[in-house]
Amino acid sequence: MPRLRPLLLLIGFTATVAQIVLMRELLVVFYGNEISLGLFLASWLFWTGTGSSLFGRGWKRAGDPRKVMSGLQVLVALTLPLTIGAVRSAKGVFISVPGEMLGPWPMLLTALVVLGPICVLSGGMFSAGSRLLAQETEAATARATGSLYLLEAIGSGVGGGLVSVVLVRHFTSVQVALGVGLLNLLAAASLLLRRPVRRWAAFGIVVVIFAAWLFPLGAPWMERISLERLWRGFHLLTSQNSAYGNLAVVETEASRTLLENGLALFTVPDPQSAEESVHFALLQHPEPRRVLLIGGALNGSVTEALKHPSIKRIDVVELDPKVFELGRSFFGSQMSALEHEPRVVLHIMDGRLFLKTTANRYDVIILNLPEPQTAQINRFYTVEFFEEAAAKLQDRGMFSFQLPASENYITPTRASFLRSIDRSLRDVFPDVSTIPGDTVHFFAAKLQGTLSERADDLLERLKARQIETQYVREYYLPFRMAPDRMAEMQEQLRPASDTAVNRDFVPIAYYFDVALWSTQFNERYREIFAGLARVRFGWLLVAVAVLPALGMIVPRWTRHVGLAQSCVAGCTGAMGFTVMALEVLLLLGFQAIYGFVYQQLALLVAAVMMGMALGSWLGLRRIGREGPVRLGELAGIQVAAALSPLLLYGTFAACTSIRHPSQLFLAAHVLFPLIAVLCGLPGGYQFPLASRLYFEGQTGRLANAGVLYAVDLFGACLGAVLLSAYFVPVFGFLKTGTLLLALNVAVGLVAITAALREKWHPA
Repeated sequence: MPRLRPLLLLIGFTATVAQIVLMRELLVVFYGNEISLGLFLASWLFWTGTGSSLFGRGWKRAGDPRKVMSGLQVLVALTLPLTIGAVRSAKGVFISVPGEMLGPWPMLLTALVVLGPICVLSGGMFSAGSRLLAQETEAATARATGSLYLLEAIGSGVGGGLVSVVLVRHFTSVQVALGVGLLNLLAAASLLLRRPVRRWAAFGIVVVIFAAWLFPLGAPWMERISLERLWRGFHLLTSQNSAYGNLAVVETEASRTLLENGLALFTVPDPQSAEESVHFALLQHPEPRRVLLIGGALNGSVTEALKHPSIKRIDVVELDPKVFELGRSFFGSQMSALEHEPRVVLHIMDGRLFLKTTANRYDVIILNLPEPQTAQINRFYTVEFFEEAAAKLQDRGMFSFQLPASENYITPTRASFLRSIDRSLRDVFPDVSTIPGDTVHFFAAKLQGTLSERADDLLERLKARQIETQYVREYYLPFRMAPDRMAEMQEQLRPASDTAVNRDFVPIAYYFDVALWSTQFNERYREIFAGLARVRFGWLLVAVAVLPALGMIVPRWTRHVGLAQSCVAGCTGAMGFTVMALEVLLLLGFQAIYGFVYQQLALLVAAVMMGMALGSWLGLRRIGREGPVRLGELAGIQVAAALSPLLLYGTFAACTSIRHPSQLFLAAHVLFPLIAVLCGLPGGYQFPLASRLYFEGQTGRLANAGVLYAVDLFGACLGAVLLSAYFVPVFGFLKTGTLLLALNVAVGLVAITAALREKWHPA
């Protein structure tokens, strides 16, 4: 048993490392937002649960569990690098034009196809490991399954931390996959070869092959070939990983573009975008001296801003330090303008965190980020961020940003999105104005009457400052700011009765933007998203409470399974849904408050897994004590978990008021990891108890050891999709927490009723 534990830890370690690496690859291929992440994660959990259930059902015909387990580990070692190649080649299956984006359906189809083999094998390893543990320790199925759940959680926590903190920063995806494959091959040899001489000989052969060929020669070749397929149609200059994602630089005949996770951050040269991003805003101010630029450091906008003679200092904030590293290598002139200009000060940190902690006040704050296609970007377009920006402006200061629109016709979905942003802005600033066009520019001032809507006023300042421009000049501004165009834009942005305000914990603008993204591929998506947004919360609350409860009772009516087993499965699925929901809420909440969740992702996910490991250890101790486990205990855990989302929301609300840097640091690095541990605790504690109840009286050979694990994963699958793509964006954190409360209370009450019936009418 002592030697078996490290091998079983590898199940969770392999699954988590593979999941993080492949999710990052899928983000690059499909320009991922949270919708695509939800689809990918749902596919992962679905296939893993399917593999666990299928392999569990086949144990009656299976042979030696050591051979089965070692065979699965060999297959995983071979499949993971091939899956990376398949992911990178997937784009070419659906598109023929370089740079074309794919819609939700091709994303889901690709995820289901390419992730299927590795996930089925991963799920099968849990069932194989349960049977192996039961055989080696002569334990019952419940005990073996609960013990493996504990070991898997520990391995997942270690793998999540290691891959995000170390591996993806210093190694390519292919190198990481080969390294994990090496560990699995060594584990397979250890299981299969009992004689020490043969085992150590196999170790030596495998290590020599990897050290002599795969790592120094094979890995670079596989990386180059797969990247050529991924970036087909582009001249790729470099592709590098950072803590925040993948950064790639591609080159055309006359320009270079920096992409983050497949989305273009900027193109150089692009003088029109560089000029518009800063001159419109700076010309609105009579004498800008101190300027804050959030994002867009290397697109030429800083050089354009420095043309204004009154400017004394420009603070430039970028989240990812690797952007500047690539800037020195591939955007030399733009980077030189930043590093050798004494008026420019670079800050490598999150823009919102900078605003919270800086003592500086500015004449102009310019937000130069993409539209909110992700929750990370959406937090820069909320009421709370607008309030933070207003607090750092001088009395006559102004704030500016830009969003894609249309020169002639704005679709209803985009109009709803822009109205939401405009209304959110007006909730904070008394003076708001826009300049229409393919890109609509928003301006907001703290004092009424600060902004001008006349092109002549801006041209007068442009002439007085003797600024030379190619686009923002006398023949261009009067067209963009024509009175009829300005009036039409104001009419389109006029709030409707149902216009929602975009907030950190009710990110409705992100939902609108995802709807816009989806309608690029099929107009029917707009109808689907609009219909989902119109669903009344009360009806959804009833459905969330009633349908799972009915799902637990119906199997009893059909006599396919006993009521107790049905309740155990229902509680397990609901807990899987809840733990995944808590993890999603935790990550989104941390993102809203701090903005660097990708940097802390490893720590938070690892903390959740460690919480599950701690809970599993406590659960195993409980079933090890004398006395049977009762269904009522399971129901009690479920009801207790119902309060977790609301307590989590209360913690978020308290953290939003923190401003002192030391308190922010402690909350980020101590409080949130502790909360993450508590989020995983109930799921880990419940699973061994549920296994004891579900498999009571079944032997290790006859029981389907993977079925309960599959139910847990299927519940988590639903949680990943519904929370990230629907519940949180449309209803916000508080109402989502209420839905989770209703789900867990309803499931817990059914289990309590079954427990009382069991007490009154014992079998």
